[in-house]
Amino acid sequence: MDWNIETILVGVDGSAGSRRAAERGAALARIRGARLLLATVVRPPEGWWGIGGAPPTPEAMSTALVEGQQKILAEVVDHLDLEGIEHETIEDVGDPSTRILALADDWGADLIVIGRRGANLAERVILGSVADRLTHLADIPVLVVP
Repeated sequence: MDWNIETILVGVDGSAGSRRAAERGAALARIRGARLLLATVVRPPEGWWGIGGAPPTPEAMSTALVEGQQKILAEVVDHLDLEGIEHETIEDVGDPSTRILALADDWGADLIVIGRRGANLAERVILGSVADRLTHLADIPVLVVP
């Protein structure tokens, strides 16, 4: 049975692990002639404005999230050799595991590539790693890059 990989979705978060995942995803896209989707999903911070402070306006939070995502994606795109690879960048907000699965479905991805570690230790302990959740919940293959 031939596995036809036409679309590869890579989750990136600015970490070294996600950079390695993007490198592997780009290499696979080049070899297979697949479209490469580089996606960053930001979990909206809760309470980051402090105990006594007021929450930021929706516009201020939106601007901060978009600027952060654009920076992460620009760094990844600049780092990779994407010449000759059809690619797109995607910015999303929400639970990273849930949104990556939804993006994979929405874009018809055949493979998800994710770094083994991206979130900080406290978040992994409380929420579990994104890679772990994806390997358990995805309906398509997930390549976890160390």
